[in-house]
Amino acid sequence: MRIVEEPFSGLLLLEPRVFHDPRGHFFESFNQVAMNSFGIRDEFVQDNESRSSKGILRGLHFQRPPFAQGKLVRVAQGSVLDVVVDLRRSSPTFGQHYSVTLSGENHLMLWIPPGFAHGFLTLSDNTLFLYKCTAPYHQASEGGLAWNDPALNIQWGIEQPLLSEKDKMNPVISGFSTPFE
Repeated sequence: MRIVEEPFSGLLLLEPRVFHDPRGHFFESFNQVAMNSFGIRDEFVQDNESRSSKGILRGLHFQRPPFAQGKLVRVAQGSVLDVVVDLRRSSPTFGQHYSVTLSGENHLMLWIPPGFAHGFLTLSDNTLFLYKCTAPYHQASEGGLAWNDPALNIQWGIEQPLLSEKDKMNPVISGFSTPFE
């Protein structure tokens, strides 16, 4: 496994070594020794999986401290536009976003440390999205940002994605007081 890109401090785009043969392919989707060598020393305590049709937007989500989550995300089938927003007040990239296409074809993984809002738009039907989390889900600590906030200027490539009722209520960043240093 190797780091492909470090777009913001702590945020890592990872590429596993994929072995192909006539039967298909094989790769390590997680290796703690490799994660440690990249500076990811958090313990993963929960795995999540979501399956979505094309045009579903989930996010932008985060959990407030002390229940903030780091996430290692990837797509096993299909493809997504994966987006993170830096919510760390002291970061030079505070309020900026990063996006990347993750797919079952490119096998890329994104390490998202605590302090980022995260969301994704499914680009294909029957997309299977997988996350490893460093903290369990804690409903009272969850938060979100509006996916279409003009101040974030995220180019999702879609005018009217399918959203959950909860995600339709997420606030814009201008009134947001970050809990992340």
